[in-house]
Amino acid sequence: MAIQDWSDNIIVVDLADDPQFTDELSAVLERLEGAPKNVVLNFAAVGFVNSSNIARLLRIRKMMNTSGCRLVLCDVNTQVWGVLLVTGLDKIFDYTNDIATALTMLQLDSAQAE
Repeated sequence: MAIQDWSDNIIVVDLADDPQFTDELSAVLERLEGAPKNVVLNFAAVGFVNSSNIARLLRIRKMMNTSGCRLVLCDVNTQVWGVLLVTGLDKIFDYTNDIATALTMLQLDSAQAE
């Protein structure tokens, strides 16, 4: 698992397929409880999401929204994107094609807020 502090207020998480995916999302939830930060979830190595993982993603999103932070999903493959479309989750998460774009988006938002 790779949870990296990219800056003081942004963490980047390189996700893997299950069973690591479930553990990684749980670790992100635990980490955010003490100090909310903006989060970039890199889905490059994820080929499938199940209902419990979707529930964890929604818990992370709820935590982020209540703390005023943002969650960005990036590099989502076609199969995972299909699940997000069918479940309607494509409308509630922010997406980018890659980590660099996600980080740029978060930094620009942070700069505008100041």
